[in-house]
Amino acid sequence: MSKDDLIDMQGTVVAVHSGGLYRVQCDAGHEVLAQLSGRMRRFRIKVVPGDRVTVGVSPYDPVRGIITFRAR
Repeated sequence: MSKDDLIDMQGTVVAVHSGGLYRVQCDAGHEVLAQLSGRMRRFRIKVVPGDRVTVGVSPYDPVRGIITFRAR
């Protein structure tokens, strides 16, 4: 599956879990367990609870996702 197949959703980081996982409350109403994308890790972009983020969610597993962008 390519990155173009992901569904982009907006949300707010609610909690930070161990292992680099984040709990994101989406604007659509459900929660997603997400991890940082490789580019965000490479440039050491920090994500803390309360940040607005863009999450890429697979249509096959809508519970997991990848954080691709942190809004300023």
